[in-house]
Amino acid sequence: MNGQTEELKKIVEDWAVAELRGDATFLGSVLAEDFVGVGPRGFTLTREQWISRHEAGNLRYESFGLDEVDVRLYGDAAVAVCRQTAEGVYEDENGRYDIHEQFRATLVFVRQQGHWLLAGLQLSPILGRP
Repeated sequence: MNGQTEELKKIVEDWAVAELRGDATFLGSVLAEDFVGVGPRGFTLTREQWISRHEAGNLRYESFGLDEVDVRLYGDAAVAVCRQTAEGVYEDENGRYDIHEQFRATLVFVRQQGHWLLAGLQLSPILGRP
């Protein structure tokens, strides 16, 4: 593995810790300005919407972990595919949603001004084998 791959794996780990803790400051530093997150039910969130769920306290994780992390480099872009396991709750004016799920997460990174930024994220529920 090369140094950039290791650097990206560390950023992925740091992102997971920030999600668990609701660390909006770290998320603001790692998400690209035009970030798009695609949730497990097909909804999309902008950078501001993604961060605001934590700032407002709507999303609270009891646990949030990643494993099976595989990073592939493509010049100034990279794709990380991993398994995400999450337990927690999301609550807003539309109701309360308990989270007890595993997702296959695809994270897309771009290198801008010497820094790796998370430009996109796609979550797909793991329901079993095809």
